[in-house]
Amino acid sequence: MTSGEADVVATEEKQTGRRLISGPGILLVWLYGVMVVGAVSRSVYQIATELDRAPLAYSLSAVAGVVYGFITYTLVRGGERARRAALVCCAAELVGVLTVGTWTLVDPSAFPDATVWSDYGMGYLFIPVLLPLSALYWLRRARTA
Repeated sequence: MTSGEADVVATEEKQTGRRLISGPGILLVWLYGVMVVGAVSRSVYQIATELDRAPLAYSLSAVAGVVYGFITYTLVRGGERARRAALVCCAAELVGVLTVGTWTLVDPSAFPDATVWSDYGMGYLFIPVLLPLSALYWLRRARTA
């Protein structure tokens, strides 16, 4: 690749990045940032103080926080590779929310304490189930923009 082609690719990456965090993308970054703080702080406290009570629930909350952090990072970073990575991560997040949400309804005894994704995120105003749906829509739309 010549330096001219590299400049064009870099410019396209920057433009795509700006598109990811413009309009609704800014709201997604803000919401994912809030979810990072909520999920990570909750899981760190619970893991540090009472891990033996509900290790699966607290570990899943920590995983959710890491997923939220990665998605936030990719949205801010921008570029086509970051957009694709965020798409994959949002899809995995949605599968996680639906799986854990269903699991907590079918077998509540498996989760003696709630996770971020319990009951489809009811403790977080259902944001954990709505956020990946919104992000998937936004990221697919950003590709065609």
